[in-house]
Amino acid sequence: MTSRSKEKVAAAFRKLFRSPEKLDNDGAGPSGSPARRGLLRRHRDGVSPAEAAASLPSSPGATSLVKKKGSAAAGEVRERAAAVRTRRLMKELKEIQRLQENRPDPAFTVELVNDNLFEWHVRLHQIDPESELAGDLRELHIPNILLHLIFPENFPFAPPFMRVIEPRIEKGFVMEGGAICMELLTPRGWASAYTVEAVVMQFAASVVKGQGRVARAPPRHSREFSRRRAEEAFRSLVKTHDKYGWVTPALSDG
Repeated sequence: MTSRSKEKVAAAFRKLFRSPEKLDNDGAGPSGSPARRGLLRRHRDGVSPAEAAASLPSSPGATSLVKKKGSAAAGEVRERAAAVRTRRLMKELKEIQRLQENRPDPAFTVELVNDNLFEWHVRLHQIDPESELAGDLRELHIPNILLHLIFPENFPFAPPFMRVIEPRIEKGFVMEGGAICMELLTPRGWASAYTVEAVVMQFAASVVKGQGRVARAPPRHSREFSRRRAEEAFRSLVKTHDKYGWVTPALSDG
């Protein structure tokens, strides 16, 4: 056999037994597209399948599906929260109404605002009879203190917003717009176990402790007495107490 024939035979054998890795590199093997070949090389180099898959272009359809699933999950959470709020308030309202019917002189009574379960008017009929505030109420023939309660979507895991509507009260931890300075009504001081009754009775105690009095005439430079103003005052109150705490300094300390 001539030397040229020998070279041809050797070349044929090299082509026949060429390694799969070289075939991949040449694009003639079973690895397919360049992206697929790159994925195989990364896998051989120790890259996990998840990392390799993440390097491939994402599908718009898959992204849209993830967003839809996220929106659906958020909707389910809101529905469950609404159901919890409704059940809790229905239970409390029934209990309060039962007490109103069974007691000739209940400490407070409740009525829904425009039949809205999430917005209540509470009339506080009883406070410490020896207090100056009770004396003011008797003198001015005011039968009760009217409170307005609004329950947020995440109640009972967040506190209701409560303000005094009438009469206008000075001191007694009652602020502008009728907002109430009471730690129990703040996110930090609230606990889901607190009931509406506990909130109302706590106010009845604090307004007397704070030496509240019925305002005989509005101050000369009084600001708007409204829910909006009360909410502004309460937000400012929460920020202040979040920064400095709820410790009241002695009068000698200013």
